[in-house]
Amino acid sequence: MALLPNVGNVRIHSADAGIEYTVLGSGPPLVLLHPFPAHHGIWMPVAQILSTRYRCVLPDLRGHGHSQPGLGPATMAKHAADIERICREEEIGKAVFAGSSIGGYILFEFWRQHRERFAALALCNTRAQADSEEARAARLRSAADVERQGPAQFVATNLERLVGATTRRNRPDLADAARAMMQEMSVAGIVAVQQGMAERQDSVETLKTINVPALMIAGDEDQVSSIPDAELMQRNVRGSRLEVIAQAGHYAVFEKAEEVAKVMRPFLGGIRWQ
Repeated sequence: MALLPNVGNVRIHSADAGIEYTVLGSGPPLVLLHPFPAHHGIWMPVAQILSTRYRCVLPDLRGHGHSQPGLGPATMAKHAADIERICREEEIGKAVFAGSSIGGYILFEFWRQHRERFAALALCNTRAQADSEEARAARLRSAADVERQGPAQFVATNLERLVGATTRRNRPDLADAARAMMQEMSVAGIVAVQQGMAERQDSVETLKTINVPALMIAGDEDQVSSIPDAELMQRNVRGSRLEVIAQAGHYAVFEKAEEVAKVMRPFLGGIRWQ
């Protein structure tokens, strides 16, 4: 699998950063936001399945992959502005938006600013709560360590946390591919994105305002966003449902792409796009 496919790539300018995204397929638009610290390749196996019926738009989020970090922290507001810029470029009115990890954090902010664009929402391996003070301090220490020492130890540590134990044991090829995606991030990108996530606001109250069809996806081996985190989101978004992917970690959408696509197909099939 090519980690950064060249077919369908588009580069645009959004405020202070060049942003790259990939488009696969045709049909109703499905915008897929990947987790940190990776790039759009995390969603590519799912997109290849769903692109037979949907136009899948896969950004490299600011500071990830081939997209620049811009100046200062990559805040959720900046990411949301980038997604709005992509929607305008692609002439998207309403879309289904799916976000994994930081992708979910961004979609909470995007909902607050542009809820008229949402036909539906999928939140994958993410959480609505802001960082605790302890978690925020740890995130900022991690960014400082990467600035001083480079990203090698950061990548090694995060591979253990983000890819499920079953995947690391049974699918070392997927673990290696995830590592390669992490290694695409620059020091500046890692620092800017960590700083931006540390600043993000709590979105638990935002959950209660979501009034479009919503799907929560969790991995039963996720060490970062737990099943209780997903249950909290499901309880607070009226009419939403939760699907747990077995033997999958934080990168469930990559580790178990066929299972995730199988869950998303009936959800997408029930959406009114206009």
